[in-house]
Amino acid sequence: MSVHMHANKTTSNGAGHSPEPPQPNLYQKERFTMNMSNIPDLKCGIISVSRDCFIISLSENRRQAIVSAYEKKYGDLYEVKKTVENEKDMLAAVKEAKDAGCNALVVFLGNFGPETPETLIAREFDGPVMYVAAAEETGKNLINGRGDAYCGMLNCSYNLGLRHLRAFIPEYPVGTAEELADMIAEFQPVARTLLGLKDLKIITFGPRPQDFFACNAPIQPLYDLGVEIEENSELDLLVAYRAHENDPRIKDVVADMTAELGTEGGNPYPDLLPRMAQYELTLMDWMEEHKGARKYVAFANKCWPAFPTEFRFEPCYVNSRLVSRGIPVACEVDIYGALSEYIGLCVSQDAVTLLDINNSVPKDLFEANIKGTKDYTLQDTFMGFHCGNTPLCKLRKGGVKYQLIQNRLLEDGNTPDITRGTLEGDIADGDITFFRLQSTADGQLRAYIAEGEVLPAATNSFGGIGIFAIPEMGRFYRHVLIEKRFPHHGAVAFGHFGKTIFSILKYLGVGDVSFNQPKGMLYPSENPFA
Repeated sequence: MSVHMHANKTTSNGAGHSPEPPQPNLYQKERFTMNMSNIPDLKCGIISVSRDCFIISLSENRRQAIVSAYEKKYGDLYEVKKTVENEKDMLAAVKEAKDAGCNALVVFLGNFGPETPETLIAREFDGPVMYVAAAEETGKNLINGRGDAYCGMLNCSYNLGLRHLRAFIPEYPVGTAEELADMIAEFQPVARTLLGLKDLKIITFGPRPQDFFACNAPIQPLYDLGVEIEENSELDLLVAYRAHENDPRIKDVVADMTAELGTEGGNPYPDLLPRMAQYELTLMDWMEEHKGARKYVAFANKCWPAFPTEFRFEPCYVNSRLVSRGIPVACEVDIYGALSEYIGLCVSQDAVTLLDINNSVPKDLFEANIKGTKDYTLQDTFMGFHCGNTPLCKLRKGGVKYQLIQNRLLEDGNTPDITRGTLEGDIADGDITFFRLQSTADGQLRAYIAEGEVLPAATNSFGGIGIFAIPEMGRFYRHVLIEKRFPHHGAVAFGHFGKTIFSILKYLGVGDVSFNQPKGMLYPSENPFA
C-alpha cells in the first residue's frame, strides 16, 4: 500500500512490510506516490473473555456487535472465535490470533471476566494489547443481560499490575459496541508505533557537531525502549559514498529528482543532482545491508561542517526525500530527534520533519500579517526552521537552494558551490503537533507534546521554515522547554495527534510528559503573581 502526500494534505492507508533492496527501476514512479514500507502493517484481533459464572453468550454476542460496528466504520477486525473462561481457553485464543497473523489484540470484557486468564493474554501474546469493557445496553434487561464488566475492569487492572504487564487502557474503557469500535480505531496508531519501535534500528554517522551538547544521546534508554542503535563514523559513510560513484541507478534517481523539483525554479542546480542521487543510493543500500535482525530504520547523521567539504554538497534535499518515504534522517546526529520523528511517522502514516524552535516572530510582521486573523498573541508564535530537511510535499512551494549560514563559514559568502543542496520554502499551513521524546544526561526519559498550527503568513526568510502558533507558547517555552532543558530540535507531525502520542509515551513508561498548559493552569514553577 502507499501514502499519497501533497502540501498540507494527508491521506493515510496501511503500510507494507520491510522494503525490498533498491532496484534500477525503484524511482520510476508517480511523483508523489511513496511506499511507506518502513512502518508496520497492522492486523488487529479481538478476544472476548467471560467469567464462568456469567452467561458466556452475553460476552460473545457483544463481541460480534463490536466487530460489526468496527467493520462498518473502519475496516477489518479479526474476530477470535474462542471465548476465554480459563487458562486453557486463553492459550487456544492467543494461538488462534497468532495463527491468523494478528500483531495487535483487543481483550474485551463482555462481562466481569476471569482475572487470571484475561491478564495472561498480555503475557502470552507478543504484541500490543488493549483492554476494554462492555457497557450495559438497557435498563430493561439487568438480570440475565447484566455483565458487570465495569467492575471487572478494576480487577483486570489490578492483576495486570500484579504481574508487571503493560497494556493499553483508554481514558474511559467502558462503552457500547459503537463506542468501543471508536476506541479500537484509536488504538491502531498506538499499536503500530509500539510494533515499529520494537523492530527499529537507528543508524548514525558521525559524532555530534562540535559544541552541540544539546543533542546528547544516552544509549541505555534506547535499549530500554527496545530500540537498537548502530553507530558509524563519517569516514564509513564517505567510503560507502565513493563506492557508489558509477552506480547505474544514478540516472534513474536523477530523473526522479528532476520530475519532483519541476520546471518552476525548483531545480537551479541540475549539475548537483548526480552527486545527491549517489548519496541517496548510499543511504538506501546501507539501510538494507545493515538493518540486520530489525525491520525498520531511522538515521541520525552529521551534516556539517565537514560534510559539504568532503561530499561537495549539503545532504538536506536527500534527507527530505527519504523522510517522504517514511525513513527519518535527523540532522546533527540527533538520535532522539530521529526516534521522535519515527514515532510521528507511525502515528500519522505521513511524512514528518525535524525543526529548530528557531526564532521569534518580529512584532511588525505579526501585526501586519497575523494579528486579527487568528486568536494568538505574539508570544504564542515562533518560527520553526531547518536548512532543508522538510519534504517538498509539506512546503507551499520549494526548491533546491544553498545553506546560507554554511556558505558564510565555508565559502566566505562567495558564489555557493559545496554548500548547495538544501530544500527551501515556507512550510504549508495547517494543523501540526510539535513533540519530542528525550533522555536527560543521567538517562531519564521525558517528553513534551504541543498541538498548534502553521500559519499562512509568509516568513520572508530562508531555509525550510514556517510561522508556528501554539496556544500559550510563551509560558510553555519558559516552563517546559527551558526549565526542563530540552534541546532546540522538535519533531513535527502534520495534524493533531497529541492524544495518540501521549498514550504511546505513557505505555512506554515515560513518567514526565509535558504539554502547553492552558491559561489559568499554572506550571509548578510558574509565578502566580506574574
